[in-house]
Amino acid sequence: MAKYAFNEYHLDVAERRLRRGKEEVRLRNKVFDTLCVLVENAGRLVRKNDLMQVVWPDAVVEENNVDHCVSQLRKVLGGQPTQFIETVPRQGYRFVCPVHHDNLLELPIPVSEARGTAPPKMPPQRIKSFVTQDGVNIAYSQCGSGPPLVKAANWLNHLEFEWRSPIWAHWVTELTRHHTLYRYDERGNGLSDWNIEDFSFQAWVRDFAQLIDTIQLDRFPILGISQGGAVAVSYAAQHPERVSKLILCGSFARGWMLRDIPGEVERRNALLTLVRLGWGKDNPAFRQMWTTLFMPNATPEQVDWFNELQRVTTSPDNAVQLMMEAGRINIVDLLPKVKCPTLVLHGRNDAAIPVTEGRLLAARIPGAKFVELPTCNHLVIPPEPAWNIFLEAVSEFMEWDKEEKAAISMRQASSSH
Repeated sequence: MAKYAFNEYHLDVAERRLRRGKEEVRLRNKVFDTLCVLVENAGRLVRKNDLMQVVWPDAVVEENNVDHCVSQLRKVLGGQPTQFIETVPRQGYRFVCPVHHDNLLELPIPVSEARGTAPPKMPPQRIKSFVTQDGVNIAYSQCGSGPPLVKAANWLNHLEFEWRSPIWAHWVTELTRHHTLYRYDERGNGLSDWNIEDFSFQAWVRDFAQLIDTIQLDRFPILGISQGGAVAVSYAAQHPERVSKLILCGSFARGWMLRDIPGEVERRNALLTLVRLGWGKDNPAFRQMWTTLFMPNATPEQVDWFNELQRVTTSPDNAVQLMMEAGRINIVDLLPKVKCPTLVLHGRNDAAIPVTEGRLLAARIPGAKFVELPTCNHLVIPPEPAWNIFLEAVSEFMEWDKEEKAAISMRQASSSH
């Protein structure tokens, strides 16, 4: 959990400590919990109902309980009554004092820092769009420099929202160290059109092909994550002359409807019902199920961000359509037709896509290399150890180390003259 600093105070959420300088300030449990909620949502209105649900999750209380806690906080913090906490009449409260993270080590570790170098800045992103043959507007972006690398869209993308992500920032900064990275929002997602009729897998592959034609690439590698791996494989099988390499992470050739896993279809259908009922609500409880399934070892900040990504990226109806279509995917017959070098990476205990699906990809694609990652996360994220293993495997496969060694040799040669 994070540590925060505001005015002369330091708040440690995990240790449940509030300090004024070196002096420890003691608060009753519910008063401390109220402070944490307000500080973590600094600058935003926190409604009384939301405060009651978080601070008293197992009890029914009245609004005056919240009012009492806020009153106690104002007395302890001192200053003017509204210096720290502002009252929004008949609504709730807002923490108005500027808040900073007190310890950057509590934040997700940037990918470059995980590799022992200074964290790079996010590169500029240029967002454009094209219109598909069936009239759907698809948003795509270009960032970084160097030879191209195209990322096939996975389940739920949002080009702008991902740019401030404690999850995807690690991927983007690392990949753009070596490549011009192209990403896009799948139809029904993010900045692409939501109001569409064709959610089919065939449409996903056609959209990918039209993206390649739009940006006019001749030969390039593809990164496919989750269902994006199936799109990448399909394109590579149909256009072997254009795809130089494939990286498949947490991917599959058979959707959840086709896997021989007892009870899988019943579980997924139950989840689809919950998505229809609760996906778009302010309470993130319904979306939290998917976050826990995809990244059980995520940090609190990463969990909050992924919960919000689901809400802003697509509608409940679209989410169901996309999940249903992913469940129908079957590209097993295309795997032997992939001719390019292929790297398959998969979490050993991935709860979203079983590791057996990764092994199937590697077994059926000629010459594919399989790397099993020691993680239960579907999407590998730092600071877990699997992230560095992932980077090392991709670096070797893409020959990044060779490029870096060559660049060092050139610099040394030029400095000697």
